[in-house]
Amino acid sequence: MSLKTRLCNDVIFFFSDFNVVQKTHLLPQASVYQDKDFILADVGENVSLHCFYEGDDSAWILWYKQTLGQKPRLISTFYVYDEKITFHDEFQNNPRFKLDTENRRNNLKISDLNFNDSATYYCACSYRFVLTFAEGITVKVREAGLKNPALVHQSPSETIQPGGSVTLNCTVHTGTCYEEHSVYWFKETEASRPGLIYTYGGKNDYCGRKANPQADACVYNLPMKDLNLSHAGTYYCAVDSCGHIVFGNGTKLDFEIAFTITCNLIFVLCCYQENKNKTGDFWSECVYFSFKQ
Repeated sequence: MSLKTRLCNDVIFFFSDFNVVQKTHLLPQASVYQDKDFILADVGENVSLHCFYEGDDSAWILWYKQTLGQKPRLISTFYVYDEKITFHDEFQNNPRFKLDTENRRNNLKISDLNFNDSATYYCACSYRFVLTFAEGITVKVREAGLKNPALVHQSPSETIQPGGSVTLNCTVHTGTCYEEHSVYWFKETEASRPGLIYTYGGKNDYCGRKANPQADACVYNLPMKDLNLSHAGTYYCAVDSCGHIVFGNGTKLDFEIAFTITCNLIFVLCCYQENKNKTGDFWSECVYFSFKQ
């Protein structure tokens, strides 16, 4: 191959590679972000959940609502290109929910808040078949002037054996709140954050209420059988009552396995030095220890 041909090929390859890099660099992107992660508001107030959009105009911007223990529900969709706004399901034709889409914003405005609005709201971006979520904003709606919120008492921590069973107790005193409440169980381990494992649906007749209804106390049990090491951890009971979420102190489950090792070791050390025999002492030792996880 001549030098001229080789140079021409190198130039072609250079511009081809440059074109690919240039196209990759200029590939349009789309993203959303939220500037807050928690809002505490009273019943009847109005809130604005901020969502900022950057990128290509062919993206869809969406809002989702996730109530504790439930699947996310789609609230709205907004197509950036033609500025089309659509509300979905129970949010459709609901005047309390509005979108502000000016200046690359997609702010969700909720007016006249009630307890059912307590949830985590996620702004998301759908672009080129990829759905990307922002961090989310948790909205907690409380009843103004509530003096006596719920109290949660849990059973003490226990040491358990493999294959055994245990029942965790959670006693909820609802205080001055007479609304329906929901109770949740969370599990936390050293390797993971607290995760929701069980939900009591929010009906007071679910609650195993004590014989004395004046006590305003409900008892919730979490039975567990055939225990193994995966059950070890700290279990938290939480109640959502009148706009307040109150956690118990937690019940820790530990596994204790006792090993008894009996050591009867006899060492005889025979050394012959200057016609003298030396015999090692006899010793025995029993070691006890426990293993916890």
